[in-house]
Amino acid sequence: MSAVLFEKSAQGPAPMKDYFHLQINTTQVIWRWWKISLRIDSRNTKPGEVIESHSDYLEDSSLQSQVLMVFGPEVLQYSRDVCKGQCDYLLRLPDSLLLNISTRLDLEDAAQLAQTCRRFKQLCSSEEFWEQTVRKHCDTVTAGMEDLAKEVGWRTVFFTNKLQLQKQISRRKLQNAADSALGLRMDPLQGHEDWNNDIKNGLK
Repeated sequence: MSAVLFEKSAQGPAPMKDYFHLQINTTQVIWRWWKISLRIDSRNTKPGEVIESHSDYLEDSSLQSQVLMVFGPEVLQYSRDVCKGQCDYLLRLPDSLLLNISTRLDLEDAAQLAQTCRRFKQLCSSEEFWEQTVRKHCDTVTAGMEDLAKEVGWRTVFFTNKLQLQKQISRRKLQNAADSALGLRMDPLQGHEDWNNDIKNGLK
């Protein structure tokens, strides 16, 4: 059985309801479609299928126009590249594995990797990437750092020097303490109890 190099499924553009599936293996391009209709005479329509060699697909402008209509220009170009033997196996890896790879690079190399394509740019600018980068370069990631990262982002935490980082964490702790104290003072029930206690103490 031939290994699958690329596979994608989608419903056709509105108002079309039909469903399409494109698969490219090491020797063939397989295009399948399912007719979706409420009409009674369409209920027993069998799925359609076209199987072509890579070279035939590259010459089949009609099939390529269908791929373009359903999946768009990027998928069409990628399918052509695969059939020409220009398959990028690295980009077929899941995001979790690519993220693991990218965080093991030096930052200069990761920056260059981010310029190669949109997917790597998104990965190398994601919160997951910068969180793993911070944890990789810091001996200890404190709860204060994690709380600060929720507000300003892990990238900002990474590029903040230790002294400034400590000041921001301390400032945040003080602000949280002040907010908590303010919340207690503004609690109507708590204030009512204190008022009653003051009256009782005054009557003693």
